[in-house]
Amino acid sequence: MHSGRGIPMRKVFCLLSFLCVAFALGQAQAQPTAEHGKYLVEVLGSCGNCHTPKGSKGDIPEKHMAGGFKLDEAFGVAVSPNITPDKETGIGNWTDQEIIRAIREGKAKDGSTLGPPMRFWLYRRMSDNDVKAIVAYLRTLKPIKNQAARSEYKIPLPASYGPPVASVPEPPQNDPVKYGEYLAGPIAHCADCHTPMGSEGRRDQTRLFAGGSPFHGPYGTIYATNLTPDKETGIGKWTDGQIIAAIYGVRPDGRQLQPPMPWPYYKGKISNGDLKAILAYLRSLKPIQNKVPAPLLTKKH
Repeated sequence: MHSGRGIPMRKVFCLLSFLCVAFALGQAQAQPTAEHGKYLVEVLGSCGNCHTPKGSKGDIPEKHMAGGFKLDEAFGVAVSPNITPDKETGIGNWTDQEIIRAIREGKAKDGSTLGPPMRFWLYRRMSDNDVKAIVAYLRTLKPIKNQAARSEYKIPLPASYGPPVASVPEPPQNDPVKYGEYLAGPIAHCADCHTPMGSEGRRDQTRLFAGGSPFHGPYGTIYATNLTPDKETGIGKWTDGQIIAAIYGVRPDGRQLQPPMPWPYYKGKISNGDLKAILAYLRSLKPIQNKVPAPLLTKKH
């Protein structure tokens, strides 16, 4: 048999079959998975850095993601919530959409506004597939009963952080700079800590990644590094290897990075492709001259 244009029907059927299989594979690859969610939560997103309570040696393993970690800052005392599937003290009774709304829009199950240090200004740009993958992974966690205290803010929280998020497409992985911006933004949220604070308690978008924000803790006071390519005050003279080493916890001078940098979550676990994209993005930033103060450590490191 032949088609009307003289093409054998057998070839037409083969071509259609191939296209159907290719489409099906593409759809399968696009589906969010718990495995991908684990990479986003446990590595790039380092969610346990805030959502796991700490002991003298760091995270308490038996309370992984069970909340209760306190952060005392100028805006008040923030207490991380329990994000395990426990039905009484965690998110076990939350719907997928309620969890997604909490992540991207800063709304609790009852509709109340959530507060800092969650980076809603960044998380709003998290793709649909990635945020669904995160939810899928959180569902696999061991339910842990741990009633976290409520956060107490000294600042008024907004009615909302913007209009409801309808749908966010996947980032362009074929463009290293744009993909790196996505990884360093809504996924790894590097842009939050490494961007100086501007007016009204918001990050100064005109000085993106210029560093200098102070962080206080039992270790003393440290300041976020200037990650722009400025050669005098930023990372303009750093090699790719030195930047990667810093991501994994060690500065070019051999000094170990202090909290809240979540390098223990990153160390040796970020894919090579993602590292290259992050490097490409950081190299593309506008150089900003901003000399960051030396850390004031309470003990020698």
